[in-house]
Amino acid sequence: MHDRLADFDMPDDEEVDLAAETFRLLADPTRIKVLWALLQGESSVACLAELAGTSPTAVSQHLAKLRMSRLVTARRQGTFMYYSAADDHVRRLLAQALHHVDHIDPASTGPEKASHRSL
Repeated sequence: MHDRLADFDMPDDEEVDLAAETFRLLADPTRIKVLWALLQGESSVACLAELAGTSPTAVSQHLAKLRMSRLVTARRQGTFMYYSAADDHVRRLLAQALHHVDHIDPASTGPEKASHRSL
C-alpha cells in the first residue's frame, strides 16, 4: 500500500535505533533541565546542579551520558570544565518537546494555551 505513495520515506533501522536512544536519554527531568540551561549558555557542573536542584555528582553523571550521545560538548579551562549544548539540533529538539507540552490541555485532547518559550 505505501509503495504506491511517491513521496513515502521510512528511516532505516539504524536511524530509528539512534533516534530512540536520543529520546531515552531525554526521558529524564534532570537531563531536560540541564539541557535547557545549557541552551541558554555555557555552564559549569556546580551551576547546573543548582539550576536543576540536584547534586553536582548527579549532574556529572547525567552530563557524561549526554556527552557520550553527543548532545553536550565540554571545554576545559584550567581545572574547570564548562559544558554547552552540542548544536542547534539539540535546541530545536528540546524546544519542540517543551513547546508541545505547552500546548497540551490535560482536560481535553486539543491545544489550549500558547507557548511562552522561545529558544
